[in-house]
Amino acid sequence: MIFYLTLILSCQLAGEVIVKAVGLPLPGPVLGMVILFCGLMLRGLPAGLSRVGDALLGNLSLLFVPAGVGVMLHAGLLGREWLPLAVALVLSTLITVAVTGLVMARLSRGGADD
Repeated sequence: MIFYLTLILSCQLAGEVIVKAVGLPLPGPVLGMVILFCGLMLRGLPAGLSRVGDALLGNLSLLFVPAGVGVMLHAGLLGREWLPLAVALVLSTLITVAVTGLVMARLSRGGADD
């Protein structure tokens, strides 16, 4: 179990190192997930990795505690800057929904032609 947790964290670390070294405009953990995904595509999904992933997902709510503390710590700042934050949230949500819809429409249209 420790081996698979180390594997997950090593992929994240590799992603961080590559992003910093190359200067990619991409979060390191995202590149780490791509690295892990490529490894899984080549080698398959070991049962131990699946158990570690399930354990992490089962305790996911604990990972939100630092974010909740940060929100409470900066509540005054959030109160002062509520309008730009609200606009950013609404616009980013609308853009995400629109892009997702366009990609899905494009992919489903492309799949029907094959």
